[in-house]
Amino acid sequence: MSNVPKLQVVDGVLQGARFIASPNFNQRPDYTDIQLVVIHNISLPPSQFGGGYIEQFFQNKLDWNAHPYFKTIEGMQVSAHLLILRSGEILQFVNFKDRAWHAGRSTYMANPECNDYSIGIELEGSDDQDFTEQQYQALVEVVAILQYAYPKIKSHIAGHSDIAPGRKTDPGPHFQWSYFRDQLKQRKI
Repeated sequence: MSNVPKLQVVDGVLQGARFIASPNFNQRPDYTDIQLVVIHNISLPPSQFGGGYIEQFFQNKLDWNAHPYFKTIEGMQVSAHLLILRSGEILQFVNFKDRAWHAGRSTYMANPECNDYSIGIELEGSDDQDFTEQQYQALVEVVAILQYAYPKIKSHIAGHSDIAPGRKTDPGPHFQWSYFRDQLKQRKI
């Protein structure tokens, strides 16, 4: 296998991803190293895919009247660094150097405020449906690149439910952790 990745991180941007700027970010605290990847799932409306609603939501452009569910999240300002669509397409919303607003109140290995030191990856999906093979392959590729670009990540990969137990359930029971980790071991750069 070649040591040259298909994707690469250049100045906090994942080359090969489609960049759509979100206003929902701020600076990471000074002297904070990226050392965690957090995996989420999101679908808008719940368990429905496509339609561009996630992208609109992360840009604060969602029409709150387009679906009754949207009223329940009206005014929320959230983002993630990356979104992997069902097709495997990768979208980036926030530069990795910046703090995306994806984890909320959270703790990993006794370190609070995971947004400060993590990269958030959303998978277009839900707790009640399987993810696609294209998503797993894109996720493996992305995480391998992130581990290469940010060596402190190493094996520090967690689900949102792991860092905010009792508050969050994603990526959910349909995310195949063992399959993902096996694929990642084989993909090492």
